Amino acid sequence: MKRRVELKNIQREIYHFRLRLVLSLGFVLFMLLVLLARFVYLQVVKHSHYQTLAENNRISVVPIVPNRGLILDRNGVVLAHNYSGYTLEITPSKTGGLEATIEQLAQIVEIQPKDRKRFKKLLAERHDFESLPIRTRLSDEEVARFAAQRYRFPGVEIKARLFREYPYRELTSHLIGYIGRINESDIQQLEEDDRAANYRGSDYIGKTGIEQSYENELHGKTGIEQVEVDAGGRGVRVLSRTPPVSGNDLVLTLDAKLQQVAEQAFGNYRGALVAIDPNNGEVLAFVSRPGYDPNLFVDGIDEQSWSELNNSPDVPLNNRALRGQYPPGSTIKPFMALAGLHYNKRAPGYTISDPGYYTLPGSSHQYRDWKKGGHGSVDLFKSVVISCDTYYYGLATELGIDNMHAYLSRFGFGKKTGIDLEGEAAGLLPSQEWKQKRYQQKWYAGDTVSAGIGQGYDLVTPMQLAYATAILANDGAGYRPHLVRQVQHAGSNGPAAPEIRPDFELKFNPEHLALVKRAMTAVTQPGGTAAGAGAGAPYGIAGKTGTAQVVGMKQGEQYIESQVQERLRDHAWFIAFAPADKPKIALVVLAENGGHGGSTAAPIARKVLDYYLLGKVPQPLPAAAGEEEEHD
Repeated sequence: MKRRVELKNIQREIYHFRLRLVLSLGFVLFMLLVLLARFVYLQVVKHSHYQTLAENNRISVVPIVPNRGLILDRNGVVLAHNYSGYTLEITPSKTGGLEATIEQLAQIVEIQPKDRKRFKKLLAERHDFESLPIRTRLSDEEVARFAAQRYRFPGVEIKARLFREYPYRELTSHLIGYIGRINESDIQQLEEDDRAANYRGSDYIGKTGIEQSYENELHGKTGIEQVEVDAGGRGVRVLSRTPPVSGNDLVLTLDAKLQQVAEQAFGNYRGALVAIDPNNGEVLAFVSRPGYDPNLFVDGIDEQSWSELNNSPDVPLNNRALRGQYPPGSTIKPFMALAGLHYNKRAPGYTISDPGYYTLPGSSHQYRDWKKGGHGSVDLFKSVVISCDTYYYGLATELGIDNMHAYLSRFGFGKKTGIDLEGEAAGLLPSQEWKQKRYQQKWYAGDTVSAGIGQGYDLVTPMQLAYATAILANDGAGYRPHLVRQVQHAGSNGPAAPEIRPDFELKFNPEHLALVKRAMTAVTQPGGTAAGAGAGAPYGIAGKTGTAQVVGMKQGEQYIESQVQERLRDHAWFIAFAPADKPKIALVVLAENGGHGGSTAAPIARKVLDYYLLGKVPQPLPAAAGEEEEHD
């Protein structure tokens, strides 16, 4: 059998081989063209973009936080300043394990439970790629211990930072306020105000008081530093630097020594004091007792301290001078007397017979005077000196609440003074319209009677009452109260203090004004309700005591202070200006649950006046023989 032999088709195989070779070569050439096109695209078309990215990898832009401006009193005493210290900070995104890192750090540097809680709180508020402090104010020894083992802790570093300090602590807490760490709410507000760029790298912002109100002046302008870095992110050299501009210093109108005298004069009483120069509106003293240590808030207050402050029955976080609202009591009477003269409801010589109570026409209800049995024959002058309630019950009824509202509002009652602090309360100056709108009730004649002696719906803040007293002291010229006397720009002594002009000038009958001022001066002389506080003063003091009820008394019920719980006792008021003939200072004192203005609040005022006018702090003042104390 013959085997069949098949011969190869050489030509055909050569053809297919050449075809495959051409296709392969074409594919290679095509890929080379694609690579070339991509190369051209990256090197030519996208050159600028990738050059920028490369520069960004090579160059780090570091914000330089400016020094915060100082806060000083009128005599140059520093009330808020900065000092340098070291912090141990963690960037969570750069650590291998956050909890493990903190545990290992705790073996080198002391980290207390409060430090951990604060860190967790900051971590919840901030991004994990931000540097957050786990410990602040490291000692030199702690810095050295960590530096020796720095290589073990990626994402952990020591930074030098400026810390804010308030050397007078409680003394100026409600006035100066404090700074705190920037939170999400602050960031949102900064973005809305288009100020976020100036806070790059900043950790703190003013939260309360002057620190908040003058944040724009105190913060300064953030600088920028371009730093060349290596592959490990470490700085090699500084390429360019735009220095920061420090914040401006603030010179306040406050007298720190006067503030100290006022604080000490209060003793154990809670309350408030505001002293103003009536000739220009400068706030000389601003006390709210008790205060708190603002240094606790700078790095975030710990839970224990916050609980103690927040749950204290003394409410130390409440700014009583600015936001505390109280019935003005008899301190309203000098203003009521002027209203009576203005509307011709009273003449200087007009007298009433005071039986110790007032009865509305057509009513059997008696509104009693503070003095049982009454004061006998009382004219306008005597009504201020002895603080006769019966006189002002009748005057209020004749004036009517709307006339009272219209006249008293001229002195700033019922509205904010406009002082350069955030959060001021407006108080309450009632009217028929207000009551109808607030309670959907008509105004009753009894409401007017109570308002006539500063009770009922009337509410004032110590700041408002001090402002009204300053207007009265300065014959009707109203200067807006202010705390900042001068802004000193960084690198210079700053401009001269601007000229202060009155916002308005009330017009009085000179004889009427002189009469009320003489009566207020007699309040601090023998026979007046504050005779003890005025005893022996080498200058004239014009004042008015006041007692504000905390709880109302029932018809026929007698108030016996010793039988009332301390926190339910009446508040004690005293307003004053001195020297009476040419006032340099006007003030208001509120002693919460202090009882009588003449025996509690007025002596506090006397100590303040003695220091400001004479440069001394007097010994505790004895009550004058035969001195009567009012009780509204």
